[in-house]
Amino acid sequence: MQIIIVGSMGAGKTTIGRSLATKLDMPFYDIDHEIVARCGVDIPTIFDIEGEEGFRSRETQTLEEICQLSDAVIATGGGAVTRPENNTIIQHADHVIYLDVTVNEQLRRTGKDRNRPLLQAENPRAILESLAKVRRPLYESVATATFKTDGMACSKVTRIILDALNLRGTEQKHENG
Repeated sequence: MQIIIVGSMGAGKTTIGRSLATKLDMPFYDIDHEIVARCGVDIPTIFDIEGEEGFRSRETQTLEEICQLSDAVIATGGGAVTRPENNTIIQHADHVIYLDVTVNEQLRRTGKDRNRPLLQAENPRAILESLAKVRRPLYESVATATFKTDGMACSKVTRIILDALNLRGTEQKHENG
């Protein structure tokens, strides 16, 4: 079974993805972390050297490679859905989970994070609102299920997702043996 998580920055893709993978006893891959591991530099450095287009090319290649694995929970970067070829890859997963979050919650969660190059600007709220306008319909178009994460603990969102996808038995089976 393959579960891919999409959503904007600060939605909880990595945290919830890791939690789901643990509960389901599956490997977890974060596409952004995979890119950093392969390049040996952080995402802001990749953006500085190659620009967003260079980063997006690396993202597509990494997503394509990781999605060859049959059993995995995979968290995409927030902008992965901006490339049609990525959406084609994403839609082959058994479950595509869209973690929906408001701009206010994004600001709260990402406000001090210097590892988000798109937010290193004078008005991060305007940037997040602009990104949401473009990306929200893309997240919705690839998702098989949508979950709001504002103000919710990771454990609660994980439980809600497992219940909604009827994966509770799978989780318990993995925990018991």
